[in-house]
Amino acid sequence: MTDIAWIDVTLASARPKALGALLRYFRDLDIAEEAFQEACLRAIRTWPDKGPPRDPTAWLIFVGRNSGIDAVRKQKRTQALPDEELISDREDAESDIAERLDESNYRDDILRLLFICCHPDLPATQQIALALRIVSGLSVQQIAKAFLVGESAMEQRITRAKARVAKAGVPFETPGPEERAERLTIVSTMIYLVFNEGYSQGDPKRDAAAFADEAIRLGRLMLRIFPAEPETMGLLALMLLQISRRDARFDGNGELVLLEDQDRGRWNHALINEALNLLDKAIRHRQPGPYQLQAAIAAIHSRAKRAEDTDWEEIEILYRVLERVQPSPVITLNRAVAVAKLKGPEEALALVDTLAEKLDGYFYFHGLRGGLLKQMGEVRRARESFDRAIALANSAAEAAHIRLQLDKLQNEQAMPAVR
Repeated sequence: MTDIAWIDVTLASARPKALGALLRYFRDLDIAEEAFQEACLRAIRTWPDKGPPRDPTAWLIFVGRNSGIDAVRKQKRTQALPDEELISDREDAESDIAERLDESNYRDDILRLLFICCHPDLPATQQIALALRIVSGLSVQQIAKAFLVGESAMEQRITRAKARVAKAGVPFETPGPEERAERLTIVSTMIYLVFNEGYSQGDPKRDAAAFADEAIRLGRLMLRIFPAEPETMGLLALMLLQISRRDARFDGNGELVLLEDQDRGRWNHALINEALNLLDKAIRHRQPGPYQLQAAIAAIHSRAKRAEDTDWEEIEILYRVLERVQPSPVITLNRAVAVAKLKGPEEALALVDTLAEKLDGYFYFHGLRGGLLKQMGEVRRARESFDRAIALANSAAEAAHIRLQLDKLQNEQAMPAVR
């Protein structure tokens, strides 16, 4: 008897490749998804008794393809079916599919599937929701719960995303080198959006926190497809370095713990070592990109045994390079942290204040500004920045952390001056 848990893992692993192939075949996202679900149901019914097929992915494509064809015929759709020789059962079609999978451009199927989910016409929230539903196979209920919205609202969000994709007429031809590079960049951005959606939750018990693990799974998938792509290595390394600190980011009361105050013994050093090896491999390609640079910065923190051992000069240099490669006010804001460590809060604040117009609605801008003003003894201005940060907090933990800073300000102000 085949273990049911093993079947679940196998279906999840096969999903991107199988669904991508069905999408290329039917050129309709809904039909492909329904065909794959039907194949999964049949697998759950038959595999426990008959055992797993030689190639589970090929089996799912074969069964899903036939199921989809039957559904199209029953619904009398106007969409033309593929040529008869492609759907004929005269040969061992499952075996044939298995052979062609090894030789075909299945990587383009997966890339196309991911690219559809992060189509530029879609807002970021719809990209994430669609990717989690289509590629990762999470239920609408799971996604809705993680985003703290109603199930019907999430269903509408995903439906609208599918409609936009269909209206956009995404091409199904094999992409050329230039288009593939463009798609890879967009897909990487979407994966990192999924990661940040989960990582920003902090608490691993929160439903959305699982998004970070799913993003890492997608990152590993992309690396298997493009094993020599340095930016894909950099993206995965960056996510692994960040997630390695997850257990140390919050104390027993659920309060946020800053990087410099974290117990580094609680960091996951197996993930850190994996990430450092990936980063070293990426650097040898001598094609530095934004994810590699961000991973290199995270690596400096990870290599420091104590917070005071951190090489802030190297971090500041890397942020300057990152600013040239990918100009962004958020990157400049991060560089200001290194400037504060190297040259003091006054010079860092001067840099931060140049970003006020662009980052006024950004939580971390006001949180950092308040912290710098606090160091300078500017109590009133620090309180104003902290109040603004609380109003923009992305989570209860972030708001609680800023309130703690406000409490410290109040206590310091109430203390009599030492003479």
